Amino acid sequence: MGLREKIQDKAIRENIAADFAKLMDEQVATKNGFSGMALKTAYNVVKGVDAGYIPGAIGRILPDAFAALDPMWNEGVQAGNPVEHLVQNRSRTADTLLSVTDARIEKTNNGIVRSSYSKFRKSVKGDIEAAVPGMAKIIDAHVRG
Repeated sequence: MGLREKIQDKAIRENIAADFAKLMDEQVATKNGFSGMALKTAYNVVKGVDAGYIPGAIGRILPDAFAALDPMWNEGVQAGNPVEHLVQNRSRTADTLLSVTDARIEKTNNGIVRSSYSKFRKSVKGDIEAAVPGMAKIIDAHVRG
């Protein structure tokens, strides 16, 4: 069973989305300097759209993200450790996730979200790479077994 099928369970999907949102909050909170302040401001603007916007957006994108990550996850399962596989291939993992978010952002009607995303898209890959270990552990905790 692939990752996408495992999150058909609404409770699992919502728990993963909530944990990913916490991880995002933690990642954004660590940013410093001018670019960090700009990122925090943009993130808070997006969160201000609706208190549940971030977990909701994550929950909506999870099926596509997990479908995209499924081949990598399965490679890791075959190698014996899918978490370590995603971590060792964090650049590829980040590119895979960004391809999904890029496609989704093109479809959004929310100008605030689209504008915020486009401002930070070029620099966000490194942030996603840094989040891969935490993200992989979250996935493992909720879907493996």
